[in-house]
Amino acid sequence: MQRRIAFLSLLLTVVVAFTVPGWAAADSQTHASQDTTSVLTQVLTAAVARHDTPGAVGLVVDRNGVLFEGAASLPTDAIFNIASMTKPVTSVAVMMLVEQGKLSLDDPVSKYMPGFDNLQVITKFNEVDGTYETHPARTVMTVRHLMTHTSGIGYGFSSTIVSRLQQGNNKLEWELPLLHEPGEKWTYGAGTRVLGLIVEKLSGATLEAFDQEHILRPLGMVDTSFAVPAEKQSRLVHVYIHEGGEFMERPSGQPVPTTPTPPFRGDGGLYSTARDYGLFMRMLLNGGRLGNVRILSEHSLQLMTENQIGAVVVSQQPVAIPATSKPFPLGAGHDKFGLGFQLAAPGPDTAKYRRAGSLSWAGIFNTEFWVDPHSGIAGVLLMQYLPFYDDGAIRALRDFEAATYKELVNPRRAGRPGRPSTAR
Repeated sequence: MQRRIAFLSLLLTVVVAFTVPGWAAADSQTHASQDTTSVLTQVLTAAVARHDTPGAVGLVVDRNGVLFEGAASLPTDAIFNIASMTKPVTSVAVMMLVEQGKLSLDDPVSKYMPGFDNLQVITKFNEVDGTYETHPARTVMTVRHLMTHTSGIGYGFSSTIVSRLQQGNNKLEWELPLLHEPGEKWTYGAGTRVLGLIVEKLSGATLEAFDQEHILRPLGMVDTSFAVPAEKQSRLVHVYIHEGGEFMERPSGQPVPTTPTPPFRGDGGLYSTARDYGLFMRMLLNGGRLGNVRILSEHSLQLMTENQIGAVVVSQQPVAIPATSKPFPLGAGHDKFGLGFQLAAPGPDTAKYRRAGSLSWAGIFNTEFWVDPHSGIAGVLLMQYLPFYDDGAIRALRDFEAATYKELVNPRRAGRPGRPSTAR
C-alpha cells in the first residue's frame, strides 16, 4: 500500500559515528573535526528538509579509515539496494580471474558464452512498429567491451530501441541485436550481467559464493549480499517514488530474499550499507589492498582506473521510461571509462568537486559513490528512490561532495588546523 510522507512533520534523525567496531581492525580509524562533522551532517539534514530525498546516509573515508559518517532520517547502518553499484564488485571479480590466468580482457565473449559468435548490429530501426534491419557485427565483442560499456548491449530503461524490442517477449538485453558495433560508442547496458555469468562459469561457483569468499568477507563487508537475513530486514530502507513533488512508498514487489537464491546478477542485486561500501572504496584507494588483505594487484587496479575506451567518451543516456530515470550521467560528453568505473575528466568544476581521474558509478535508486585517488578520499551517498538522477538526488550528491572537499580536502592541502582528519 502506498504511503505518502508529509515532510513538514517528518522527524529528522541524525546519527554520527566516529568509531565503528569490527571495521578492518588492522587499520587505524580516523575522524574529522567536530566542526566538519557538523557541516556535513547539516548538508544531509538540509537535503531531507527541502524534499530532495526521503532520507540519506553519507560516508567519507581516506586510506586509513572513516573521516565522516552521518545520516538524516535513517540509521547509519541502514541497508540499501545498491543496484548497479554491484557492477564494480563484479568487475573486481573479473580482474581476479584475469590475474589467475583464467581469461584475458581481449578474449572474445563467444569463448565463454554461447550465442555471441553470430552477433547482429541494428542498421535501421522503425520506432512506430519496432521493425529493424541488421548486418553481421564487423568487430568481435571482447570481455573488455563488456567491462567498458562499449559492447553495444543496452538497457530497456535507457534505450527506446531496447525497450521497444523487449515488448511482448522475454528476451534479455544481450539476446537482442546490438545497438552499435562493439567499441564504436559508449552505451550503458547489461554487459556486466554477462560478466557475472562468465565469473560463475570459470570459477565453478555462484556469484554470491565467489564474491563472499574472495571479496566481501576478506574486506569485512558483513552486511553485503544478494540477500538480507531475517534478523537484518528491519534495517532495510523502503524504495520510494518521487512524483508530483511528494514521495510515495513504492508498491512492494517480490520480497527481499532472506537467503541468497540464484540466479544472481553481475549488474545489480547486491544489498549493502555505507559502512560496507566504505571498505570496498578504501581497498580501491589503497591499490587493491585493505590492511593485510590484498584483493587485487596494484597493476590490475591501475588498469581498471585507466582510460580503456580511447577516443570514445561517456555519452548522455536518453530517457526511455521517465518514471525510472532521467538522462544521465554527470560528466557525459567528456568523461572516460575504465574497467568498471567512470573516470572524471579535467574540467572547471574539479576544484569544487571530485578531482580529475576520480572513479565513480551509481545505482538506479540514487545510490552514488566516488573514489578520488588524487586527494586520497572517497565518498558514498546512499538514497533509495526513483527516478534515477532526479534533480533532488543530484543536488544532494553535489552538495555533499562540495562540502566534503571544502571541509576535508582543501583545508588539508592548505595546512589549516581543525579540519584535517587525525588518526585514532
